[in-house]
Amino acid sequence: MSEIKFEIQEELGTLSESPKGWTKEVNLISWNSAAPKYDIRDWAPNHEKMGKGITLTTEEAKALYRILAKIVKE
Repeated sequence: MSEIKFEIQEELGTLSESPKGWTKEVNLISWNSAAPKYDIRDWAPNHEKMGKGITLTTEEAKALYRILAKIVKE
């Protein structure tokens, strides 16, 4: 199995932190040198390990925003 390469282009925000120090983050990441995508996943401290997550194109992120705006009101 080949190694997955990633580069965090921009750290956008942290959604939560577990008692063990892992954080659920929203970042802009380039996977295997591809165009960067929005990414939501759990990360160990210093980004040395990662959990499963989801990547979104800009269009998908906008669609998610519209859906969340309908159900979440501040």
